[in-house]
Amino acid sequence: MKKIGFLSFGHWTPSPQSQTRSAGDTLLQSIDLAVAAEQLGADGAYFRVHHFARQLASPFPLLAAVGARTSRIEIGTAVIDMRYENPFYMAEDAGAADLIAGGRLQLGISRGSPEQVIDGWRHFGYTPMDGESDADMGRRHTEVLLDLLRGEGFAQPNPRPMFPNPPGLLRLEPYSEGLRERIWWGAGSNATAVWAAKLGMNLQSSTLKDDESGLPFHVQQADQIKLYREAWKEAGHKREPRVSVSRSIFALVNDLDRAYFGSSGKDADKIGFIDEKTRAIFGRSYAAEPDVLIEELAKDEAIAAADTLLLTVPNQLGVEYNAHVIESILTHVAPALGWR
Repeated sequence: MKKIGFLSFGHWTPSPQSQTRSAGDTLLQSIDLAVAAEQLGADGAYFRVHHFARQLASPFPLLAAVGARTSRIEIGTAVIDMRYENPFYMAEDAGAADLIAGGRLQLGISRGSPEQVIDGWRHFGYTPMDGESDADMGRRHTEVLLDLLRGEGFAQPNPRPMFPNPPGLLRLEPYSEGLRERIWWGAGSNATAVWAAKLGMNLQSSTLKDDESGLPFHVQQADQIKLYREAWKEAGHKREPRVSVSRSIFALVNDLDRAYFGSSGKDADKIGFIDEKTRAIFGRSYAAEPDVLIEELAKDEAIAAADTLLLTVPNQLGVEYNAHVIESILTHVAPALGWR
């Protein structure tokens, strides 16, 4: 395990039991948690994107702000729903955020997850082409984005521009060198993992995936990673790919930890349906004393196969407690997993 970061969904609710009672609370505390995680020695601060929900939704202002407040930690998403995205506008926003962060952006994108509303992407002005599903549309948007991030000119310059142009066709600006190699695809199936490998994207595998074999979640996820790496090798890419997995892991080191998570230590995989056709398997959570956690996590084949582990954090419990959650894992568990 080379890198460990956190992943926040950015939930907020006006409930008095929540430390994030508004969107502003969530955004500002997300920045503060990224700063705290960097100080603790964590490797990454990642954020989920959900539209029409009381969660984080517009990633690039947040990513830029985190980039301006930190200096070392990787900053990313897991994931942005590409059905909602204009690839041209997104390429500009991503380039700007990456330049502000000094080339630390790790942009996780995907077809997206089950939604809060019916066909929410239609409200953003996007409609699948004839014979195309919404998932196909998301992948089409992705291929356009990847092409734009190559940084090659494609637009014919005006012969009488307002400002002087460089020679040749024009590209989108600002352009950030190397960002194309830091795009990740959140794959929910084996087939999309293989597709991502062929296109030269890194792989993000979350806490759920299509149930394609009936085997335990971590075994199915490890199989997905194996297929991805084989497809990457077959595609002939020059660099080594990166692979991340997400887990809910809580080290019980004090009474507050036990009060919050002590009853969830016997968790198990769950089966459900993410839509009317797709049977999915949801990975278990881990909560136990550090020595027990180390023993349990050592049996997780997908964690062993990945190079990056993202810890999903209960952001509504506030920055101080979530920093404690991260520090407990880094101090008491991560070294036994081979981290550093």
